[in-house]
Amino acid sequence: MVQVKVGIIGLGAQGSAYAEFISAGKVKNMALGALCATSATKKEMAAEKFPGVPFYQDYTELLESGNIDAVIICTPHYLHPEMGIEAIKRDVHVLIEKPAGIYTKQVKELNEIAAAKPEIKVGILFNQRTNPLYQKVKEIIDNGEIGGIRRTNWMITTSWRPQGYYEQNEWRATWGGEGGGILVNQAPHQLDLFQWICGMPKKVYSNVKFGYQRNIAVEDDVTAVFDYGNGATGVFIACTHDVMGTDRFEILGDKGKIVVDDSKKVTIKRLYKSESEMSASLTQEEVANIFKHGYLGDIYKEEVLEFNSVWGGQHTAAMENFASSILEDTPLLAPCNDGINQVELANAMHLSTWLGKEVELPVDEELFLAELNKRISEENKYPIKK
Repeated sequence: MVQVKVGIIGLGAQGSAYAEFISAGKVKNMALGALCATSATKKEMAAEKFPGVPFYQDYTELLESGNIDAVIICTPHYLHPEMGIEAIKRDVHVLIEKPAGIYTKQVKELNEIAAAKPEIKVGILFNQRTNPLYQKVKEIIDNGEIGGIRRTNWMITTSWRPQGYYEQNEWRATWGGEGGGILVNQAPHQLDLFQWICGMPKKVYSNVKFGYQRNIAVEDDVTAVFDYGNGATGVFIACTHDVMGTDRFEILGDKGKIVVDDSKKVTIKRLYKSESEMSASLTQEEVANIFKHGYLGDIYKEEVLEFNSVWGGQHTAAMENFASSILEDTPLLAPCNDGINQVELANAMHLSTWLGKEVELPVDEELFLAELNKRISEENKYPIKK
């Protein structure tokens, strides 16, 4: 195999963009093998934009066509695990657009079937893992440069969505069609990065608001508190109604602090002595002298790094990693086993608010599914989930 022939399932905004990247030769070692969408309008669009590329309205026909080596799944979220499983069964490599699924029970099934066929590559398209900024932050944490984590905070309110956004499609912002709001649509990348860099919490307590500033059934505002089980805590804040938006990620350690602003600038403050050492050894007079003039250069060294980001670059890098994994057995940046962590965090935040109490991780998957199905039944638009 010289190039990986890829089929795109789902030609919405993301699927169409990926098809354009591949057909334009922007993804190394990848070629566009086939397209799939149920809509006749999408079929006409595909014939115009991608002439000669086979088109299917049934994804199983695409999987069995012989035209592809792999698929990228860009359909509504509930279909991600189901379609991934059918691809694996047919020995087709799979890259799933985030999220891996809506509830952990269905993602576990995907992971189990993937584990039974290790020769088939199954990844999640967490493109932010290719971002050099977040790779650098993870490297600093993994190397112990700021010591053990004491507190994490991420306020990500830059995904403003007006009411018209939710009215584009009937399935959007519904429990049965989309499976949630900001936690399953706009914030999965941040939730993935949060746990990828800082680890998974042991407990979650949340205040999630449903239809707070938008006429929708699902969440548009989230505040959650993480308990890591060792004294460290975290806070995650997200919403879709802040038109001015804030993106600020802070990680406090015993030996320093990392602050990420707007996913563009990283400020790293490394203490010469750990906070624990200073607390144990400094006299009150020494402390007073340090803070007297407001200059803290004697206790820490500051480094500021700036990063540029080109839209699409991280997506193509994630797809190149997928192709390289198939062709050269390069490790996947986001294997399917990792995808369940982001789903677990979203499930925990929903469940905590639904129950009105702190929940432990891993969440009770049957309890979560029962609570989700209550809301799907109330909508009376979609069948309950199993």
